[in-house]
Amino acid sequence: MTEYKIVVVGGIDVGKSELTIQFVQSTFNAKYNPYLEDSYRREIEIDKEACLLDILDTAGQKEYSVMRDSYMKEGDGFLLVYAINSRNSFDEVSIFREQITRVKDSEDLPMIIVGNKSHLENERVVSQEEGADLAKSFNCPFMETSTETITNVNEAFFGLVREIRKKKLGNTKKKKSGNEKEKSGGSKKKSGCSMM
Repeated sequence: MTEYKIVVVGGIDVGKSELTIQFVQSTFNAKYNPYLEDSYRREIEIDKEACLLDILDTAGQKEYSVMRDSYMKEGDGFLLVYAINSRNSFDEVSIFREQITRVKDSEDLPMIIVGNKSHLENERVVSQEEGADLAKSFNCPFMETSTETITNVNEAFFGLVREIRKKKLGNTKKKKSGNEKEKSGGSKKKSGCSMM
């Protein structure tokens, strides 16, 4: 069984905990304390592969930013969550991504931008187009979710696992291709030497 370490990041009150709990326990908990960090595990099958998702639900407060570095290092993939009714939380997504890319020392990481609370359409201040454009600039997928209507909750986590797999497969192919070039380069030298 393959284990995937997923880190859910975002500002205060964007619904990270509700999203995680809805996915793991299939319940909506409006009274959850958003100032705590917690981890969850769920065994699930995605595309006919048994997976163990180790999910870290991070606290959004700035005081926790130093601690975030340590679990960002360990993460395989990241859900970057904002609330569609909070411009500030949307702006913070870029800051979180910057922190992740710095800690991981890579721009090409498995992540999904998630615009949460899509059921609050009448309070929307961030358009779907803005979310999609930001995701495009980061070269990653985008979706909107709601824990109240259970819209795209599973899809967000499943999609991230698929992104992790895609990146790992791409890296494996790059390494394999590099090794084949080395081997073919080495064999050319040998055949060149034997001709003399």
